[in-house]
Amino acid sequence: MFDSTPIHKVSVVIPVYNEQESLPELIRRTHAACDAIGKAYEILLVDDGSQDNSASMLVEAAQAPGSHIVAVLLNRNYGQHSAIMAGFSHVTGDLVITLDADLQNPPEEIPALVAKAEEGFDVVGTVRQNRQDSLFRKTASRLINHLIQRTTGKAMGDYGCMLRAYRRHIVDAMLHCHERSTFIPILANMFARRATEIPVHHAEREFGDSKYSFMRLINLMYDLVTCLTTTPLRLLSVFGSIIALTGFALSIVLIIMRLILGPQWSADGVFTLFALLFTFIGAQFVGMGLLGEYIGRIYNDVRARPRYFVQRVISQNTSPSTEEIPQ
Repeated sequence: MFDSTPIHKVSVVIPVYNEQESLPELIRRTHAACDAIGKAYEILLVDDGSQDNSASMLVEAAQAPGSHIVAVLLNRNYGQHSAIMAGFSHVTGDLVITLDADLQNPPEEIPALVAKAEEGFDVVGTVRQNRQDSLFRKTASRLINHLIQRTTGKAMGDYGCMLRAYRRHIVDAMLHCHERSTFIPILANMFARRATEIPVHHAEREFGDSKYSFMRLINLMYDLVTCLTTTPLRLLSVFGSIIALTGFALSIVLIIMRLILGPQWSADGVFTLFALLFTFIGAQFVGMGLLGEYIGRIYNDVRARPRYFVQRVISQNTSPSTEEIPQ
């Protein structure tokens, strides 16, 4: 059964981090795209602790007469997904659309997302066509998408594209989740009864550099693996059992061969034993690393520190005074 709740207002949430070059074009194009849908709308620009002039530009845009912009300023950099969750906590629309600030996913796709959501879908994802990223980024994206599909059972094609639409009840459900490491597209699909995807254009980055370095991509992959499932721990147990049985069988063979062929043969197998020892030690370190990831996440959740800290919210309906909201 499809959700037939009418959409009266659309909220667009955009995380911003050091994007002063792209902001004027982003604001202009997003306004034009939202005007085209013929509904009430708001644009929430969340400054994720930018070190350039992005924050002041957002404040100026929000304070302009008749502006549809709401500027949400975080006190420091918390990461893309935490910044989006901060935006979610201030939306007032029936449909919430997320969008990156780098303009690689054109704001002009917003009307298509709204039209698809009006067909009754809870979540509308997107699949980037003719991606303009590097070979490494595209390969890593394919691996991550395959991992997510195998783990969650949700056969969506492009979890890495943040140009997505969510019904309000999906956003409210996500806000009730308090884990520190959040991957929004996956979390949303857990609550969605009906989800779909549409193809969208993908453009080259015109301003600035990508905020995802090699190490940040590696960290993202670890976040995905450890926040999605405990399967690696189970695989580790299976792998450890196989190694233990293999080691035991090999020790029996070595003892028998030594008794048959004498100690000379055993001495000749010293390097093989060293290789096996290093293999076992390596497997132990892999296991300890995975356990450390999970224990670290338990530690962060037990501390229950805020996922983000909103320092200030500026819009046409609020005064520009400081508003501190930990979440």
